[in-house]
Amino acid sequence: MGNQALGKSSIGYEKPVFIMGSGNIVGQMENEGPLAGCFDKVSDDKNDMFGEDSWEKAESALQKEAIALTLEKTGLKAKDVRFLFAGDLLGQTIASSFGVLDYNIPFVGLYGACSTCGESLCMGSMAVAAGYADTVMSLTSSHFASAQKEFRYPLEYGGQRPLYASWTVTGSAGFLLQSEEASSNMQKAAKNTFRCKIGITGVTIGKIEDFGIKDSFNMGCAMAPAAAWTISTNLKDFGRTAKDYDAIFTGDLGNVGSEALYTLLEEENIDIRGKHYDCGMIIYDLEKQDVHAGGSGCGCSAVVLSAHILKKMAQGEWRRILFVPTGALLNKTSFNEGQNVPGIAHGVVIETV
Repeated sequence: MGNQALGKSSIGYEKPVFIMGSGNIVGQMENEGPLAGCFDKVSDDKNDMFGEDSWEKAESALQKEAIALTLEKTGLKAKDVRFLFAGDLLGQTIASSFGVLDYNIPFVGLYGACSTCGESLCMGSMAVAAGYADTVMSLTSSHFASAQKEFRYPLEYGGQRPLYASWTVTGSAGFLLQSEEASSNMQKAAKNTFRCKIGITGVTIGKIEDFGIKDSFNMGCAMAPAAAWTISTNLKDFGRTAKDYDAIFTGDLGNVGSEALYTLLEEENIDIRGKHYDCGMIIYDLEKQDVHAGGSGCGCSAVVLSAHILKKMAQGEWRRILFVPTGALLNKTSFNEGQNVPGIAHGVVIETV
């Protein structure tokens, strides 16, 4: 039957694109939250500099280490990876381009703001499903300090954050994707790091939604309309209801954006309250850690997927999930010119197969 273009914005894969393994690294604060002890590697210095002398170089080091961890856990080498799809929050995606440089893997730089993990998984799985590659890697990162410097105020400014603001996660995760028909040599080298086969069976490419929000701190509400559109479209395109998913994960909405998401979906008679989780609310303890509305950043959904969701799927807690990282599409120029903060969200269907 082949791969199928479904509805407005989705693709259903004839055969799953397997997630063979994943490696992740985070800062110290991330390992002080509910997922403490779940991560592959944690920063060993309180400033999360990862041995570098600038925040931007530190974020590149995150990506470099995430690739190394992913390759180590799957038994592959960089030369075995045909394409690398990666992105981050910094201008011209410099965390990615400098971070992956030494690996010499053919590189596609992506920018989807905090939705980049979903974007890279969509692009990577599409390349494999279409037969253009046997093995690819999807990768993303964010760093609290580099994001503050890029989008808001330098830390030295000491500005007060509103309660609806989120906290950018310091972390990076890589995902090795492989076709079922990978070459025999590749199959011998690669090893599945999960107890069962986990694969991407379809994707829904999001569209930009702009509800007129101008406050760059209120990213949860800015991104909620995009998440609502992607979830609603995924259900329509695949002919499913929310009940067909064991869980639906958004990326970075936090507690404020999640409530906005529920309201928007309920206008379409879609109720996800019983099975919705937000990665920004999973990675931090909102009562004990001073993160206000929750976590955000490219690394937020990436490390939660790598360190938590995939492991729970391997243990049988969920069999089919919808993973929807969300992004706020702004930069310093658009903000200073008084433009709105539009949002984007990409959906990835992940199943145990």
